[in-house]
Amino acid sequence: METQQNNSAKFAFFYMLSLVALIFMSQAAGMIIFQIINKNISDVINQNSGNYSPESLKYAISALLISAPIYFLTMRQISRSLYSGILDKDSGIRKWLSYFILFVSSVVMIVWLIMTINNFLDGELSLKFILKSITALVISGSIFSFYFYDSKREVIVNTKDKVIAIYLYSALAVVIAVFVASLFFVESPTETRNRKIDNAVLEDFNSIDGAINSYFLDKKTLPADLDVLKEDYPYITDKELAHPSTNEPYRYNVVEDKKYELCSTFLSDNTGDDSLENYYKDRWPHALGEQCLKQKIAGDALLEQKMYR
Repeated sequence: METQQNNSAKFAFFYMLSLVALIFMSQAAGMIIFQIINKNISDVINQNSGNYSPESLKYAISALLISAPIYFLTMRQISRSLYSGILDKDSGIRKWLSYFILFVSSVVMIVWLIMTINNFLDGELSLKFILKSITALVISGSIFSFYFYDSKREVIVNTKDKVIAIYLYSALAVVIAVFVASLFFVESPTETRNRKIDNAVLEDFNSIDGAINSYFLDKKTLPADLDVLKEDYPYITDKELAHPSTNEPYRYNVVEDKKYELCSTFLSDNTGDDSLENYYKDRWPHALGEQCLKQKIAGDALLEQKMYR
């Protein structure tokens, strides 16, 4: 009796662990495919769920690397125990948790399809909708059909089921293929760091631009240098006036009465980046290297509207 209880607890652990790993693995694989679709099919409409996101891709790769080995190792242990008869095919643990996994896979499939259809109705391209729908249906349908077939098997002990083997080996092949494909699209840690440093520079430029516009509204002229801004605007400090990585001061030049430029060294090029994280592309487009980005003072009415909003 004690051995049976221990086995029940052990296999409940294996089934629950495989379920958690399966959820992460299937969602990660789907996210990677979705991001590859977003990367290769451009859309002029900026949608939060329809644009390529390098951060989402990196999360999905991380989740796949951790969850996939756990899932296949736990499934290997469960399959061996069923084959040897240690785990009874009619045990309550196997039946209840198999149907619970069927329930979870059904819910995931429904949620994915709802989100995909919602994005389509919100203006996503038809081709994206079709590819993402196929992805969601194939992943969720494969999971559902695998566990449904497995729960209906009658002869398991000392029997190698070719259908189960095909499912598992096909799933392993797909996971490996998706992971390899993701490596062609994910940016390196160095590229990510450079992009984040450049975005920090542009955040400083935004703060400086706001102070310059406010200064012009008050003084009717552009500041002679950036140090003047620190006197009237407390949010402008030495930190906002220097490169976050090198501490080299930003350069400021007056171009015309209402035009100026801010200069710094950039570590990446954001002009061809359509990802969600590239939120400064339109206002502060820059190439790699030393760049001077020109700006123009907004109209007085617009400035007053910004100040009193």
